[in-house]
Amino acid sequence: MHPGHPITLPVLRASLAATALAATAHITPAGTWLPGLRRTFLPTLTGLGDPDHVALTFDDGPDPRSTPHFLDVLDGLDTRATFFVMGERLAEHPELGRDIVRRGHELAVHGWTHSRPWLPAPGRDLREVSGAAEEVRRISGVRPRWYRPPYGILTGGRWAAARRCGLRPVLWSSWGRDWTADATPKGVLETVRGQLYGVGDTILLHDADLSGSDRWRPALAMLPELVGGLRASGLTVGPLVDHGLVPHAGARKAPGPSERPGPAADTADAAPV
Repeated sequence: MHPGHPITLPVLRASLAATALAATAHITPAGTWLPGLRRTFLPTLTGLGDPDHVALTFDDGPDPRSTPHFLDVLDGLDTRATFFVMGERLAEHPELGRDIVRRGHELAVHGWTHSRPWLPAPGRDLREVSGAAEEVRRISGVRPRWYRPPYGILTGGRWAAARRCGLRPVLWSSWGRDWTADATPKGVLETVRGQLYGVGDTILLHDADLSGSDRWRPALAMLPELVGGLRASGLTVGPLVDHGLVPHAGARKAPGPSERPGPAADTADAAPV
């Protein structure tokens, strides 16, 4: 502001109102993280698909310490899944990403880093989503279809970025809370089963642990019983691509790899959804 033109009260009020409006538009969609709200009003965001199909999904990889174990177990079960990967991890372990694809699984976008996007920053959000989408395309050879934001926090900025990149946001109907320090195979299994609708569910688990610990082991150990139980109920278990969801079709071309973001400072390690 020029020193000869001091800020007046009406101008200040208008500026504050505009800022509040932008912040509200950015953060309000994040309320979809609440399971009850999401299930009631946004069943497609919950990932509810074909009634006889269960989508099995994993977040936070790829990690060479843990992801190969999940791939081996899934091979033994003759089951395919969708892996929501982080761009920075995929860039560090491209061969592991290619192995996921070679084994018949689907790669999807979880973001470049595992950050909490509370403050509005459209450029940051676009870089986070488009950079990871381009990395998935580079590794898999096809454009990804799905986007799941870190922590399930789908802000207005992340939603707009996903739409621009041609990605459909998909959260989950059931998760195992398998990242907690006290998680056990039995506890993870009971948590997943307790949240299942029984009609077109999408299950969220983790094939990696952002804290560097082995908290992924309970999910790995209970996988055979989970998949076996679902099949015994007459359900088919597979990736999102077979789940009957329609990918977003009205997309603009995603920005190229030159817009791929570098490491972000806001990379939290709690509740790594």
